[in-house]
Amino acid sequence: MKVIVKPTTPLRSTAANDSVPSPLAPENDDRRAGLLLRRLAPLLLLGIAIGLFFAFGLHHHFSFEWLRQNRAELVDFVARSWFLAALVYVVVYAGTTTLSLPWGALLTLVGGFLFGPVLGTVLSVVAATAGSFLLFTIAKTALGDPLRARARRSVKFAVFLRMESGFQENALSYLLFLRLVPIFPFFVVNLLPAFLGVSPRVYLVGTLLGIIPGTSIFSIVGAGLGKVFESGESFSLNSVLNPEIIAGLAALALLSMIPVAYKRWRKRAA
Repeated sequence: MKVIVKPTTPLRSTAANDSVPSPLAPENDDRRAGLLLRRLAPLLLLGIAIGLFFAFGLHHHFSFEWLRQNRAELVDFVARSWFLAALVYVVVYAGTTTLSLPWGALLTLVGGFLFGPVLGTVLSVVAATAGSFLLFTIAKTALGDPLRARARRSVKFAVFLRMESGFQENALSYLLFLRLVPIFPFFVVNLLPAFLGVSPRVYLVGTLLGIIPGTSIFSIVGAGLGKVFESGESFSLNSVLNPEIIAGLAALALLSMIPVAYKRWRKRAA
């Protein structure tokens, strides 16, 4: 009996196959690099803007002494073209808020001084809300969403996930509380919700409502700065937040936490 052996095609080594790089790998790497660059580009621009702000010495214009020396020109500018002055004020205020520069309280006083307590409050609230929302959006897109995605894949971030879940459940109440209590730095409250998954709508509403009481107080005080400048008296931001004002803001902050307390009471009662 004659046995016929058919030639077989030699098998290629699996190890050899694995060692051959995929032609799609460089393309995927380039795509990931491009996405990372687009995500971080706004943060890089913010850093460059902050550097240029101080490099050109613009920070020297944000002081009571500069306001005292140039108050006549500023008042005249508002009298000649209040709409343009208001627009410039809103842009400057929103820009400093987005850059997290520490002159929000000073600018609110300036708004009350130049535009009066009512219009000054409106312009300051609009500008601060716009600047805060822009910073929130940048931080959420560049860092917040990727951080939360990584946290969900790692048990090391279990505490972060629990805090995120608790904050999201009562996001508006917590955000109002943080906005109303004057002990939390403004830029911290702007950034924290971006890392805890707060929705843009809740952030916008909470910021808009939460800053109205404090902003109106500073605007009312700012409306009286003219008398302070004329008398030559000294002025300090610390004098604005006296114990009575702080107590009033704290009471409002506690009221904002009533929904949280009610939800917890219902859970325990159920």
